[in-house]
Amino acid sequence: MNLENIKTATRMALEAIGEDPDREGLVDTPRRVADMYAELFSGLHQDPAAELSVSFDEGHQEMIIVRDIPFYSMCEHHLLPFFGVVHVGYIPSEEGKVVGISKLARVVEIVARRPQLQERMTRQIADVVFDTLEPDGAAAVIEAEHLCMMMRGVKKPGSKIITSAVRGSFRSRTVTRTEFLSLITGGR
Repeated sequence: MNLENIKTATRMALEAIGEDPDREGLVDTPRRVADMYAELFSGLHQDPAAELSVSFDEGHQEMIIVRDIPFYSMCEHHLLPFFGVVHVGYIPSEEGKVVGISKLARVVEIVARRPQLQERMTRQIADVVFDTLEPDGAAAVIEAEHLCMMMRGVKKPGSKIITSAVRGSFRSRTVTRTEFLSLITGGR
């Protein structure tokens, strides 16, 4: 990531909107924006599948779900944040290979820390789990609010966008998909 280019671009953007980038409140803004972008887009340089490389043969063949994983991402269309929760589930293959549950949250974090579309993010999470763990099935659901819908354009705060991606048995077996959806929405 080229932090110097980000600083220059931020300074130019401030000038373009009619601000003085040398005034007291803005003088360090280009550096702060560059540091922020390095953090917010750190997922561009990480492989989420690497987080799932260590697994355990537990013989577990029932559904495993991590619900309500918080995330923050940046909409690639407006470079404004969107945020919410991700629910990830999988059913291990016959071998019963499982991963530490924190690894699923790490996958979410890496995929979220890129310029993103919610639809793509949902698909990428489900695909990483399905392709790397080779489970019987995998699914991801994202519930998010988008600042690009809240503070500009249509201006509809409180609107939630929900996307899902299902793979394997979650796609082929209605009962499996229904169980997953009922478990992630249970108690609401």
